[in-house]
Order: sequence, then C-alpha cells, then structure tokens
Amino acid sequence: MMIRIEHIAMWVDDIDAICDFYCRYFSATAGSQYRNPNKGFASRFITFSSGARIEVMSTTTLSPVRHASGVQRMGLTHFAMSLGSEQAVDDLTRTLLQDGVPIIDGPRRTGDGYYESVILDPEGNRVELMA
Repeated sequence: MMIRIEHIAMWVDDIDAICDFYCRYFSATAGSQYRNPNKGFASRFITFSSGARIEVMSTTTLSPVRHASGVQRMGLTHFAMSLGSEQAVDDLTRTLLQDGVPIIDGPRRTGDGYYESVILDPEGNRVELMA
C-alpha cells in the first residue's frame, strides 16, 4: 500500500486569483471550475507536476472562520513546496519579492537543516519554499 496526500483544500475568496498565483509561480495547472448553485459551492483543482493537488473552494452559504493573513494558528498552518535546490528557492523568492508577494522569512537555513523561505499566497496562506 502506498499512502500519499492526494490533495489539500482551502476556502478562498477568489478562486481565480489563487489558481493564477500557483500556475504562474509553481507551473501548476488549474482544472475547470465545478459549481453547485444549490449548495452555494464552487471549486477548482490546482495540479502540480508531482501529482499533488490543492482544491480551492468558495461558498455563499457557509461562513468559514477568517484569520489574519499569515497568522500562526492551531491546525493546518502551512504547506511546503520542494523546489529542488537552494538556487531555485533563492530565485523564486527574489521573483516573488519583486512582484510584491509578502515574504515572511528567509531564504535561510533552519535549525533542523532545511533551506527555505516562507511566503504568503494571495489569500494569506503560509507556503514554505524549500530545497
């Protein structure tokens, strides 16, 4: 049995903006939008070359709890994207910074030996860029 995380899901305000961000900076592919008007639900899957996916969802009938952008909170607090090399981390961090994307930390070597930067996506989710 091979167990892997198939996808993570996040509530967002702007599905298209999140899809554009991950497609632009991480070479992902965004699938078509699914809508269920009866439930006030819409979603799209973002797929990465590794096969990992993010489901981005919006709702008009629920009220997901909002947290401040980048806040450290209980539960899922970040996810990490492996870029393959320290140079790739440096290059993407520089590009993101030039494009006005918030950089929370790094690039740096962490106490446990990783080389990473921490950024915020357009919805304020923490994303680690790591070698």
